[in-house]
Amino acid sequence: MPALTIKNIPADLYKELKHVSEQHHRSINSEVIVCLKERLFPKKISPEDRLENIQALRSQIVSNTITTQDIDKAIEEGRP
Repeated sequence: MPALTIKNIPADLYKELKHVSEQHHRSINSEVIVCLKERLFPKKISPEDRLENIQALRSQIVSNTITTQDIDKAIEEGRP
């Protein structure tokens, strides 16, 4: 299996990587592999699933439509 050496890792990045690997009960090496896989091979979402997700999000949007009558009323109320 190929090996990879990473040099000059910024201290804050290494600290975060170590912290996350501990949370996931993995070695730093295993955590790096997981991070690379997630980034390089993202999960494929079918068009049907994507559409379903979009529709679910849209159903959560609260309608807050302002009509021209609302605008006219606000203008009139703002005038002395």
